[in-house]
Amino acid sequence: QVQLVESGGGLVQPGGSLRLSCAASGITFSMYAMSWYRQAPGKERELVAIIYTFGSSTNYADSVKGRFTISRDNAKNTAYLQMNSLKPEDTAVYFCNARSTSDSYTNFWGQGTQVTVSS
Repeated sequence: QVQLVESGGGLVQPGGSLRLSCAASGITFSMYAMSWYRQAPGKERELVAIIYTFGSSTNYADSVKGRFTISRDNAKNTAYLQMNSLKPEDTAVYFCNARSTSDSYTNFWGQGTQVTVSS
């Protein structure tokens, strides 16, 4: 079975840092673009960052550019989101997504991990 399991969320003070992990199984990890989304209460789910398979190029939402870094370790079948200089508006449930580069209809989601930025 395909599984994406997020970890690393929690409560952090403004200005602090967290690193989220997304461990994938049941897929050929290197053939999937990996991305992080987030959803705050009452708001739509939004794309935070994406890392592609070819050359590991990346894109970021303007709101997190310069503060967040997405990366992947194909040997460990894991994607990461390093979050620095966290702000209260970063509070949300963060979801990991995997999308096949050969078939874009093949798309998987993790269950999400809560990130709360508050003093």
